[in-house]
Amino acid sequence: MPLMRSWVESANTPETDFPLNNLPCGVFSTPATGLRCGVAIGDQILDVTALEAAGLLKLAESPIFDAPFWNPLMELGPAAWARFRILLLGFLTEGAPVQAQVSEMLVPQSAARMHLPFIVGELTDFYSGRYHAENVSRMFKGKTPMLTPNWAQMPLAYNGRASSVIVSGTGIRRPVGQIKPSGQDRSILSPTRRFDFELELGAVIGQPAEGPISVAQADEMIFGYVLLNDWSARDFQAWEANPMGPFTAKASATTISPWIVMKAALENFRRPAPERHQPLLAYLREPGPIFYDIDLEVALQAEGYPEKVVSRTNSRHLYYASAQQLAHQAISGAPTSVGDLIGSGTISGPDAGSYGSMLELSQGGKEPFEIAPGVTRGFLEDGDSVILRGHARGEGFRIGFGECRGKMLPSAPLPDWARDA
Repeated sequence: MPLMRSWVESANTPETDFPLNNLPCGVFSTPATGLRCGVAIGDQILDVTALEAAGLLKLAESPIFDAPFWNPLMELGPAAWARFRILLLGFLTEGAPVQAQVSEMLVPQSAARMHLPFIVGELTDFYSGRYHAENVSRMFKGKTPMLTPNWAQMPLAYNGRASSVIVSGTGIRRPVGQIKPSGQDRSILSPTRRFDFELELGAVIGQPAEGPISVAQADEMIFGYVLLNDWSARDFQAWEANPMGPFTAKASATTISPWIVMKAALENFRRPAPERHQPLLAYLREPGPIFYDIDLEVALQAEGYPEKVVSRTNSRHLYYASAQQLAHQAISGAPTSVGDLIGSGTISGPDAGSYGSMLELSQGGKEPFEIAPGVTRGFLEDGDSVILRGHARGEGFRIGFGECRGKMLPSAPLPDWARDA
């Protein structure tokens, strides 16, 4: 599909994340507007709340954009999502008869502050990146990658904390928890010394379900996608994840990009499944192409220095798609709610320049790498920023998510009652 041209000129440039082909959903504010639902177009935001209030946009009997989150639109279902997108195209396509009226509802992105775009229901984080899983196996087991037998037969995951989800640009305070220093018998309470990022794709679930669903049904329930950084305290994780899974290691923050790219914008970028180690059980088999071709990158920026891209990879390296992850979660009877968020798991490629975590990039901290002249990192230091970006690339345009950015802040001082004598 070629570029769809808009009367918003900045949407027609090849370097924008937000051409007319995209139209992602976010929540923004300015001193003049307060919190609003908006759609990105070029370097502008179309105020969807204002569109509805003016009577130009009506999807239900009652207003659905009078609250600063996108859950009400999700609840209306796929037919409403499709109608919404068609209406937006009619408003913003080059030569649209309502251009003069709609142009008054544009807000420069540079003048807006972005907020969490939806109310998060539940958070499930999966472990579905093949190369990441193999790299971790190699580091921890010290041998040729040997995935556990269950990994190739079902998507593995843990349930996270929805309250930890924050929007891009929010600072992340270094978490405090238990670590066990090497050579010591007892653990200590300490700020994490091995804080890490994880490059992931997040699926935003737009429809509820009670009980089992097929992969095809699960795919229809996905409203859109965000970039997701599953921040990880590796030293907490090493101590607490035996025999259970991670807990405090993953509880401090999960950052998502401010824009939800609706699934419809990614339809032309679907790709077939990867080669399987063995056939999947029937309830997990793909009904068609449900994976995506999305280029991903991670940049690190030490305070006072320019950023440096340290990893480039692609979402095709996932072994399970979001629809398969959701179908597996539901097969046990677990209910699905509007606003549930599913993390893909760390997306790494086959070589060192495509790893999706510092755990891999620095080989567990043993091989620090340069992020600025004379500045090396094994894990994140206070003041460091992590920036995730992603683009599905078309003919003369790209579908982007905006930045998923977070900056490391120092840990909070320990209260006296938490200090050991």
